[in-house]
Amino acid sequence: MKRQFRSDNPRRLQRLRDQQPPGRNGIDYVEIASVDQRSLRVVCVHPVADISRANVRIDGGVRITGIRLAQDPVLTGNEIRITVDRAGDFSWYTLSLINPAEPDAPAPGFDICLSSIRINFKAGCPSEFDCADDATCPPVSPPEPRLDYLAKDYDSFRKLMLDRMAQLVPDFTERSPADFTVALIETLAYVGDHLSYTQDAVATEAYLGTARRRSSLRRHARLLDYAIHDGCNARTFVTLDAGAPAEGSVLPAGTTLLALADGGAPVRRTALLDELPLPGIEVFETLHDQVLHAAHSRIAIHDFADPGYCLARDATAAALVNTPPLALVPGDVLILEEILSPVTGKPADADRSHRHPVRLTSVGTGHDDLTNTALLLVNWHQDDALPFPLCVSHEFDVGGAVVKEAIALARGNVVLADHGLTRPWQAVLPDTVADGGTSALRRPWRPRLKDGGLAFSEPYDHDRAMSASLSASAALRQDARRARPSNMRLQADDAAVFGDQPDPAASAWTPVRDLLGSERFAREFVVETENDGSAWLRFGDNRFGAAPPAGQRLLARYRLGGGSQGNIGADAITALVSDDAALKLGIVGLRNPLPAQGGAEAEALDAIRLNAPEAFRTQERAVTTDDYARVAERHPAVQRAAARLRWTGSWHTVFLMVDRRGGLPVDQAFKIELRAFLERFRLAGHDLAFADPVHVPLDIQLQVCARTSYFAADVKAALIAAFTSGQTRDGTPGFFHPDRFTFGTPLYLSAVVAEAAAIAGVASVQVKRFQRWGRKPNGERDAGLISAGSLEVLRADSDPSFPENGQISFIVEGGS
Repeated sequence: MKRQFRSDNPRRLQRLRDQQPPGRNGIDYVEIASVDQRSLRVVCVHPVADISRANVRIDGGVRITGIRLAQDPVLTGNEIRITVDRAGDFSWYTLSLINPAEPDAPAPGFDICLSSIRINFKAGCPSEFDCADDATCPPVSPPEPRLDYLAKDYDSFRKLMLDRMAQLVPDFTERSPADFTVALIETLAYVGDHLSYTQDAVATEAYLGTARRRSSLRRHARLLDYAIHDGCNARTFVTLDAGAPAEGSVLPAGTTLLALADGGAPVRRTALLDELPLPGIEVFETLHDQVLHAAHSRIAIHDFADPGYCLARDATAAALVNTPPLALVPGDVLILEEILSPVTGKPADADRSHRHPVRLTSVGTGHDDLTNTALLLVNWHQDDALPFPLCVSHEFDVGGAVVKEAIALARGNVVLADHGLTRPWQAVLPDTVADGGTSALRRPWRPRLKDGGLAFSEPYDHDRAMSASLSASAALRQDARRARPSNMRLQADDAAVFGDQPDPAASAWTPVRDLLGSERFAREFVVETENDGSAWLRFGDNRFGAAPPAGQRLLARYRLGGGSQGNIGADAITALVSDDAALKLGIVGLRNPLPAQGGAEAEALDAIRLNAPEAFRTQERAVTTDDYARVAERHPAVQRAAARLRWTGSWHTVFLMVDRRGGLPVDQAFKIELRAFLERFRLAGHDLAFADPVHVPLDIQLQVCARTSYFAADVKAALIAAFTSGQTRDGTPGFFHPDRFTFGTPLYLSAVVAEAAAIAGVASVQVKRFQRWGRKPNGERDAGLISAGSLEVLRADSDPSFPENGQISFIVEGGS
């Protein structure tokens, strides 16, 4: 089909056709009539006459210009047939019928606008584009209606549409709800109200400061590298009093323990699990298997025939009576407990705060030949050192006779339990993966769990605990920000078995904090909780985490509970749920000597809005030396740190001086631990080296005058105790305790004098020496200050065996 080039002014062309009687002529359209593109057919509105070669002009072209007629045009009715001397190029040309006497004027009898037309010689060439001409003028827009753009709800939308109907159809006065038009208007008003709410909700959730949904705040906070927490459950140690029938029995992991408001039997039926949770009952579950031994229920602590024997504060070893034989191994936990008051000898007066868990690090046998007692010598983790002195035995006057009683003992058969109730396998809602659920054109599959109120906990590694690398105290501590849904798994349903039963051959899905670090085949998912406690699951997209296959039915197993309600008091757990006959007959009783700890509620929404922006300002990369020092101080065992950067020949090395809490040395084990802690912050190309701080020993001597009503020896003993580098008798740090001095901490003479003057019985204090040990005085006493450099730590251990570690001495005169 030959393409026609029509006029750019069709309306004027139509008026020219409709003119009666016919007036001026004009070009209707032009066709390229031959394959060689040299013959043109010009069709006019009316018949044509008196058009010669001089009346035809062709302008334009890029590569081929100056096109002329090869012969005179042939006139036939309203057609003009033209043959040009050559074909044009791909650009646009203009064919004009002109007056030879006045080239800018149209040919005689032709309209001024319709005497020329745009043509293209390549119109017949194949083209993959639409042949329609682009509109040069935009379409005419209808006038906008007068609308109230503040309409946001159902009533305002309904009124707006009724007012618009009154404008468009003035005769429309129907207001009956049964009228079809009114019903349609109300339906549209409902839809508009819903869309308006959705629009406002989306805009609200788009910003951290205005978001109301917990999942929205979680994602905003994640962009700021702030990990919100959904709470944490509580943990406690439970001891079991096992009888002979339970000897060698195993209490399995996941055994249900109950804290009953009204007490209860030690062992209950498993049918009770179907009724839980119930008001007044808090459910705990054991975290590991525990072998029970009757001899471990009450373990006597050997007193070496001393009726006033005590385990000192900070003790990490004890001798246990190995009769009957004990089966303790490293990694086991014991609860050291005061059972009688050393004052009254009554169990009700025993100090409940004198209960402490310890994890054994070594176990060895021994024998007390004097008392002919078989012993089991145990040591426990340094972090579990006794925080109080524990008296083991005491003599009481009973009816005029002196009787020695054991007032403390050790309890074995200790199992770690945490708060939460495991639910059986059940389907998520919806239970089947939607077809194309991960496609960008469809809504992703976001199922939820049937129950709300998930229990969150930090994963517990019992093998690591049994290796004695995890202290008993550390096993009770949890970081809520590292907590994940407790013991939660997803697994495909076994279609060959009736009911909700997981397919044992299918791989399980595990919860993670986010999917940004998940590889494409990782079966991982994210749990997002909402304000009402409901839990929704988010899966990967086969790029960050795997997407569940379409049509698969997934089952979930999880735990309910957690929060501060799990922080029950001591001796609250009194019942165990089991169907094992050996456990039913052998367990005489159980209790938690220590209160549960660590239960925390989910982070409040206002706290997220407040803390998330601050987390973004926290430096998470160590670039400068000060960054390395501040990051090292995040370690709980580091009091203060200082760093220096040096070129060591091939690369830069950061030399980190660390002041450990308690004055502990920076040994090889701690260096390995601290290096692993700093690895995620270390700048590439920087090596790490650790060193002890530069300790500055002091030499201080005070001359004290005691009051006449005090013994000089008692005053001196009190001064030595006050200025000790360890703990005082009341458990507070002494004046020269290592935690009171760190890098650059100066010592003021006024503080020393004030500490000495505060001792009961001190009348006056005179300073004899106040300087660095082993050096000549440098005006420190006159200045009242011993300064310390940025890498120096002052110390005065007052150990006569190591005077080079500093000392403070006293000359006490006067007194009684």
